[in-house]
Amino acid sequence: MSLRRTDGAPGAGADRGRTGRAPGRRGRPPLSGPQRFLLGGSFLITLGSFAVLPYMSVLLHQRLGLGLGTVGFVLAVASLIQFAGGVVAGPVTGRIGLRRAMLLALGLRTAGFAAFVPGLTSPVLAVGALLLVSAGAALYLPANKAYLVEGASEARRPRLLSASGSAFNAGMALGPPAAAPLVMGSPGVLFSCVTVLFALVGAGHALLPAGAADRPPDGSSAAPAAVRAPEAGAPRPGPSPFVVTVLSVYAFMFFQHYLALYAVPRTSAAFYGAVLTGYAALLVVAQPLLAERVAALSYPAALRWGFGAMAAGMAAIGAGGHAGIAAGGALLCLGEIVLFLKNDLEALARSSAAPARVFGRQRLAAGIGAFASGVVGGQLYGATESAGSARAFWAAVCLQCLLLPVFLLRRHPARDPEGSRAGAG
Repeated sequence: MSLRRTDGAPGAGADRGRTGRAPGRRGRPPLSGPQRFLLGGSFLITLGSFAVLPYMSVLLHQRLGLGLGTVGFVLAVASLIQFAGGVVAGPVTGRIGLRRAMLLALGLRTAGFAAFVPGLTSPVLAVGALLLVSAGAALYLPANKAYLVEGASEARRPRLLSASGSAFNAGMALGPPAAAPLVMGSPGVLFSCVTVLFALVGAGHALLPAGAADRPPDGSSAAPAAVRAPEAGAPRPGPSPFVVTVLSVYAFMFFQHYLALYAVPRTSAAFYGAVLTGYAALLVVAQPLLAERVAALSYPAALRWGFGAMAAGMAAIGAGGHAGIAAGGALLCLGEIVLFLKNDLEALARSSAAPARVFGRQRLAAGIGAFASGVVGGQLYGATESAGSARAFWAAVCLQCLLLPVFLLRRHPARDPEGSRAGAG
């Protein structure tokens, strides 16, 4: 199997320059071997991770006997490392290169999952193993995305990032049910299988060619011209993508954290599981299909559409019943596709920094938003439930989703005469 790069390397744009069009069906160049490998690897990595991580609280509490307060603290620290640690990815990849950064990250995660096998009888080893896995995740995702888009034009980035998101989400959806038969009865077998999976994927990463970021600069810190998007770092209207990412994840995580508390008593656990499965399937299919439309939106328009879809979804969930919850999930999926993809694209377009640094900062923003949502949401849900109206929780979140784009765009009014120039390639 050859993983030779077929695009993004210096000189790769020569044919495009002569013809004015990239090769491939409808002017789209085909995915290169490394890009296809990274997308497949992204699925396998997330499949292995989510075969284990969603069950971590159960393993730490029921099998190892840790108190729930301790379990909560351990998971909070692990989440903080996984998200906030993304800012370390930029300096690390700048020093050792994208491919070696991914190999280091996968080495940490492989060691972490391997340490869970003896850690099943030792709380200290289990907690240390979880922190190793989290550190590897913090380093891997920014480097993975940066390698994927390296050398790609601004017009190609939506397709690549949406395909990456679909691969990750497919693994997230299939991991928990795949591990369910083993997680409590034979966790040692499960962790051994995940360790072997990560070792094999890591070995495949070792065959990837060195990208431009992996080659030492020859006296200049600037990347080759083919690696930079033509308008990277140019002033663009609207609010900061970092701030918008914080608020997007903040709003979205109300749905992620508290839907189970609301939906299961009003419907059933089976229906809740079906909603999550349908959500994941819709995300995997719809994100690549909508990627170019999302890229063509101006940033202000994307904020209105994204937060508007989230507001409508929260309102539908609050209306209750099977149909309302299912429709709410579909609308939240649309909001996630628009906001999360557009935020990444806008962050890349505005920054002249290396993509790994950009994606690292975006991970930090997501971590801040998730943390804030957990703190505010717990208090808000508890207050509305104590008042005897959990539906008021969804009404309050809906109102926040309606006000957020107003607040953001009033502070940073758009003055983009071209409207939908972003992503026009």
